[in-house]
Amino acid sequence: MRLQDIARGVRAGDIDPVELAENALARAERAADLGAVVHLDPEGALRAARQVRSGPLAGVPVLVKELIEVEGLPFTCGSDVFADRVGEADAEMVARLRAAGAVVIGLTYTHEFAYGCTGAANRRGPCRNPRDRTRMAGGSSSGSAAAVAAGVVPLAIGTDTAGSVRIPAALCGVVGVKPAFGTLPTRGVFPLAPSLDHVGVLAGNVEDAAYAVRVLGRLVGGRGPITPRLAVPARSQECAPEVAEAFARATGFVTEKVWLPDAEEALTDLQGPEAAAVHAGIFPEKADDYQAETRALLEAARQVPGWRYVRALERRRQIVRAAEEALKDVDAVVMPTVPILAPLLGEPGVRPALLRNTRFASLTGLPAVSLPMPVEGPLPAGLQVVGLDETRVLAAAAWLENALDRSL
Repeated sequence: MRLQDIARGVRAGDIDPVELAENALARAERAADLGAVVHLDPEGALRAARQVRSGPLAGVPVLVKELIEVEGLPFTCGSDVFADRVGEADAEMVARLRAAGAVVIGLTYTHEFAYGCTGAANRRGPCRNPRDRTRMAGGSSSGSAAAVAAGVVPLAIGTDTAGSVRIPAALCGVVGVKPAFGTLPTRGVFPLAPSLDHVGVLAGNVEDAAYAVRVLGRLVGGRGPITPRLAVPARSQECAPEVAEAFARATGFVTEKVWLPDAEEALTDLQGPEAAAVHAGIFPEKADDYQAETRALLEAARQVPGWRYVRALERRRQIVRAAEEALKDVDAVVMPTVPILAPLLGEPGVRPALLRNTRFASLTGLPAVSLPMPVEGPLPAGLQVVGLDETRVLAAAAWLENALDRSL
């Protein structure tokens, strides 16, 4: 059932929000082996559900990434550094969820401090992929994607600094939306790199994800073109054979090409120093409390000289201008979200591939959507849609979803 239908049924009195919450809590318990849900709040969820009567998300059970503060719930960010910390107030995003009538049932796993894309580093151990428990769920919004993919909830909230909503969405086979920078509020979210951090949503289909973004981002008007004008990157896409074949089938009708600038170096030189600044005073004093992967990244980040950060700021401005010029005549550019399928847990050396195609939208702050792309075999792949305008990007993603469904 779509989010709008759930909320409509609750408002009309045809659907019991308490039953919705109870069912979601039970599904979370049954999926405990995934490691996707790190904390359930049955008492709070049922209390909230009993009070729901109105709102555009009335009665919708939702999970929130564990580095987004929720009053009275653990606020550990997946780390032993904050093992005993409890949220003192709701983050603005959580307040908006509650104001819209959504029922927060608990917290989802994050790669420690959101500083990673595999979903393997957390005080509780790895988050597993619902399609294959031996494989990565991606990160850092690992649990949010895995919980939606496993059918625990129809909507989950994540964060995205370099691909952390879109990567797990692609690997788990769900829809992930990173709206434009600032569309969804970050107040009350533990930061990774403040000039790059986005809040995003994960859902089972584009319609639900777009609806949640519009409600929570308080966007009004605009539906985008009926048939979008699409392009693919001019630079060749290096992909695993299964992903390359799926992308060719999904975009075979797209003839226009655009040249997108490389964002890797600029994003790395911004993210690292900003992360080091966030953790100053905690790291390296409490280095032993960090996961080994996070510790290594922070140690490297502390070595980035100031001139590289300043140069990266200017490089970002250049890349934004180049992106605006490249995309001005199309509604969106499409590419594989991740050029490989979900790696095995513990597989080394996969970080560069996981991040390759997501950094561009994060650095520029442009809206981006990952939606499932039909692929041969049991593991999913994602199709990423990026553009200048949120309305057009969401419309293009919905059009592509319908087109891909018809092609099956």
